[in-house]
Amino acid sequence: MKRNKIYTLLILLIGAAFVVYEQYGDQLAEGSVYDPNEEIHGSRTTNSNPKALTNEFYLPSSTTGQVIHHEGYSLSYHEAFEQAEWVAYELKKNQVVYTDFKRPYFEQDNSIATESAHWRNYKKSGYDRGHLCPAADRKYTKSAFTETFLTSNISPQKHEFNAGIWNRLEQKVRYWAKKYDVVYVITGGILEKGLKTIGNEEVAVPNYFYKILLDNTNGQTKTIAFLMPHKDADKPLYEFVVSIDEIEKRTGIDFFPELDDSKENKLEASTSYKQWSFR
Repeated sequence: MKRNKIYTLLILLIGAAFVVYEQYGDQLAEGSVYDPNEEIHGSRTTNSNPKALTNEFYLPSSTTGQVIHHEGYSLSYHEAFEQAEWVAYELKKNQVVYTDFKRPYFEQDNSIATESAHWRNYKKSGYDRGHLCPAADRKYTKSAFTETFLTSNISPQKHEFNAGIWNRLEQKVRYWAKKYDVVYVITGGILEKGLKTIGNEEVAVPNYFYKILLDNTNGQTKTIAFLMPHKDADKPLYEFVVSIDEIEKRTGIDFFPELDDSKENKLEASTSYKQWSFR
């Protein structure tokens, strides 16, 4: 009888261990470290007002009407594609720091009316959980860093793209933030019909990703936009520069609706990498 009880206990323990592994194993494999005291800031409430660190004047339009404001970034969530159509934030010179915070688990964003896609959709999909607002851009506080791991802030990305040309662009943005004191950043995938999907919730895999930057140093506004195919490349960054107008046509998003029309039209038609980089 004792032996039977021991066997039963062992089976229960093995079953419990399997459940824990299924829930957290693949995240640990990515280098995430669980901190039971760590809370995703802002993920449990619906945030209807911009935070102090969000410059609402430069927010794009939303094609979905579901705009969420977190501590360090804002986003427009597109339920049909189970990801944000854009994520926007300001990156200031003093925010570019290299604090060694532990990576938290990815969590669903309960600020989204229908909740954002579960991280399990990415499991064994062959795609990275690609940050739209990079965790490295939000290392100035633990809460700002942690909330970048909300699944509303990620999109499926091939590892060679995420760690390659896309990473090069993200590093260059941090360089420009230090050079110009502050840049405004808007990022997303081109969400369109017919995209490949992953997981039970059918998270769309964009074929292209874009990043739009705005600098308003000394009241002189300039912009630059990048549109990258979802694959790694050895090309220089300037070869991916396009007009904001082109990205607007492909997304249906008005990126700077609050700007004066004449200024907006001029800025959004520009494709000058040299004009952006020279100062």
